[in-house]
Amino acid sequence: MNLRPMRIICCLLLFLAVSFSANAQINRLKVFEPDSTETGFRVVRIKDVKLKYLTRSAKLTDPRTVLNRVKPLKRWYKRFVPHSFWDKKNAFGLNINEVSFVNWNAGGDNSVSALASADFERNYKFRYLNWKNEAKLRYGLNAQEGRKLRKTDDQIRLSSTIGFRKDTITNWYYSVKANFNTQFSNGFKYPDRETPISRFMAPGYLFVGIGTSYIPQNEKFNLYISPATLKSTFVLDETLSSQGAFGVDEGENVFLELGFLITNTWEKEILKNVLMNHRINLYTDYVRSFGNVDVDWEMTFNLKVNEYMNAMIGTHVIFDDDIKFDEVVAEDGTITDPGISKIQFKQILGVGLRYAF
Repeated sequence: MNLRPMRIICCLLLFLAVSFSANAQINRLKVFEPDSTETGFRVVRIKDVKLKYLTRSAKLTDPRTVLNRVKPLKRWYKRFVPHSFWDKKNAFGLNINEVSFVNWNAGGDNSVSALASADFERNYKFRYLNWKNEAKLRYGLNAQEGRKLRKTDDQIRLSSTIGFRKDTITNWYYSVKANFNTQFSNGFKYPDRETPISRFMAPGYLFVGIGTSYIPQNEKFNLYISPATLKSTFVLDETLSSQGAFGVDEGENVFLELGFLITNTWEKEILKNVLMNHRINLYTDYVRSFGNVDVDWEMTFNLKVNEYMNAMIGTHVIFDDDIKFDEVVAEDGTITDPGISKIQFKQILGVGLRYAF
């Protein structure tokens, strides 16, 4: 059988198939029209198509604002306030005690006592630094039937302590502390109202020292120990200064001492709505009378009735070797007996108002 004609037929069929395929590709490219030479343009609006079925995650919003549906805010949202490392406290109090008699067979005198107080604190604490500032003010008066107004309490107390610790784990700080104490008005030994036994800045006490403080975390406890504290006693009244009152030399206004100081403050809620405040200062001088300790101890209990009313029970004990009692003065004005030191004790009980913010 001759295969040559068969080969020729196969080649013709293959050529026709390739030609048909090329023509098909060329015809497919003709669907792309050339770019338009028109300068204008047309806006084509796409018709919104409402979906028949919505998915759960679809959120439909309307960008249009309908004014008749807008309502004013009834509550202003709090703005973001950055965290502050300052702890602030302001407290004002007024305690009143009153006794009144009408046809009382057992007898007695009507009396009213008032004690006003103000406490301020500004404390800063962050990592290695602790800075505590306090200001305590007290003033009390008593009015009793048949006698003039008398003072019952008088105190100005300022304190500042700054401490630095080496890491954030320890509760011990290297500290520098300053205390200042004095009073507002003249003090008298009643019923004598002519000769003051104390005045503003007579005496005045200033303690400045360096030491260490123990301040536990999340507790209002502070123990300060200073092996080097300078105590300055001020008597700025000439009459008291000439008498050598409060330990100063006669005619001098300032007396300096260097000694050892321990201070402790503690505030704790011992029972529900019963807050205890404890403060004690112990000081001894190195040069004149080492081992003879001056004591200033104050303890108060605040019994909270509600947000604004409270009751207070407190005691205050002072012993200072430089403050003498029972002084004996001769007729010519010379002091024959300088007197002795005694324990000073004060007790406070009152019910009144207290506002803190």
